[in-house]
Amino acid sequence: MKEAVSFRIRKSSIYDKKSNSPFKISRSKFFNFLSCKRCFYLDRVKGLKEPSMPGWALNIAVDELLKKEFDLYRKEQKPHPVMLKHNLNFVPYQHKDLDTWRNSLKGGISYLDEKTNLIIHGGIDDLWFDLNEKKIVVVDYKAQSSNYPVSVSSYLDAEWHLSYKLQMDIYVHILRKMNFEVSDKTYFYVCNGEKTNDKFNNKIDFKTTLIPYCVDTSWIERQLLEMKDVLNLDEPPKIEKTCEKCAYLEGGKKF
Repeated sequence: MKEAVSFRIRKSSIYDKKSNSPFKISRSKFFNFLSCKRCFYLDRVKGLKEPSMPGWALNIAVDELLKKEFDLYRKEQKPHPVMLKHNLNFVPYQHKDLDTWRNSLKGGISYLDEKTNLIIHGGIDDLWFDLNEKKIVVVDYKAQSSNYPVSVSSYLDAEWHLSYKLQMDIYVHILRKMNFEVSDKTYFYVCNGEKTNDKFNNKIDFKTTLIPYCVDTSWIERQLLEMKDVLNLDEPPKIEKTCEKCAYLEGGKKF
């Protein structure tokens, strides 16, 4: 096993307020800022590296298979069965840069916020096209395994799904800044792994549910300005009482 390190090495990951170069903020780092300004500052300004986590291999596999499935209908510009089931006059959106937009590490969607000199970026799962409104519809695939039925209210009201809604807000905001006509209505394509089968049989059965969500992008530019102010601080913000990471770090100091 390789030796663990506490701080980031790559300079592009650390903010320098003396630099005039635009600084990249991913969608996930944006959510980190909203969750805890102190942890965000320690990460982006001081370079404190959080412990790494293994990838979500099964979730990634579901994502990849769904992309292949929807790409078949995209190529023929025909509606997917889920669109017909919900009476949506949609087809999968076709664009030469779609594969680039899906890759958050090597591409993604992005724009430069001129007020803050921050590049906001992220990777989408899919885009559909509303033939009635002539607008792009953002879609995010979600794989899970819950014992409870998936409904619109239970899914959107769940505390742990707040980040999902903020994720959609940010994706729509970025695409609009890229000069695309984007619908306020987005969708989570939720694939729930069923546990009711008597045995495994080398497969997991998934039940899919389409969850509509109307975005709110009104908060984003205000938070970007606040983010810039936090990045420019000389000292870390105060500890967030609701942050488990802050509590862990403070607890560790006692030993």
